[in-house]
Amino acid sequence: METPAAAAPAGSLFPSFLLLACGTLVAALLGAAHRLGLFYQLLHKVDKASVRHGGENVAAVLRAHGVRFIFTLVGGHISPLLVACEKLGIRVVDTRHEVTAVFAADAMARLSGTVGVAAVTAGPGLTNTVTAVKNAQMAQSPILLLGGAASTLLQNRGALQAVDQLSLFRPLCKFCVSVRRVRDIVPTLRAAMAAAQSGTPGPVFVELPVDVLYPYFMVQKEMVPAKPPKGLVGRVVSWYLENYLANLFAGAWEPQPEGPLP
Repeated sequence: METPAAAAPAGSLFPSFLLLACGTLVAALLGAAHRLGLFYQLLHKVDKASVRHGGENVAAVLRAHGVRFIFTLVGGHISPLLVACEKLGIRVVDTRHEVTAVFAADAMARLSGTVGVAAVTAGPGLTNTVTAVKNAQMAQSPILLLGGAASTLLQNRGALQAVDQLSLFRPLCKFCVSVRRVRDIVPTLRAAMAAAQSGTPGPVFVELPVDVLYPYFMVQKEMVPAKPPKGLVGRVVSWYLENYLANLFAGAWEPQPEGPLP
């Protein structure tokens, strides 16, 4: 009769547990570094001296798609993109009400066969457009609605005119997304323009938070404390804000294709 194998000594389990714990810690640190954008910032430049802003990227995509008019009711959240559009020769048509801006974009789409574009400010400015967006959906009109929004860092924290805009427009639009970094403006708008015209045409919505539209120095002034804080907690918070700002603008001005998707 064979004797059962001797049980492994308890001490031999410790190296395996230690290895597993170290591997878990390393994986957690790498995941945190990825979420903080540290790896991306190693490969892509943050141009802190540039006065360029995200509104220029918006205007460049619209011009590359043949947009000649943008209808709006001017608001502080979206001012940079309107200024940039005017500089590139896109006529900015200011209306008396946001719903009128979208109705005008709808009419432009029907008459020209291209995508009509409207831009409105955040919160109540955007909610005012719901009737016209629903009308465009039912009429199968390809329109692009650009909506301002609170800073990405302050959303869901009671910022000025901050509402859950995406949930409001998802039932109405074929494509509904919020831009979170300046470098994402161009590919997001290209995808939105393609979605508006593909299959059954219809409205699309792109949310543009205020900190992806304004230049680095202005966002830095609003986000990062002017004086370095004292104490460990203050320094950690300051580092987090500076890193958040860097990730927001990393690779912002690298060349990207702006024309229509195939």
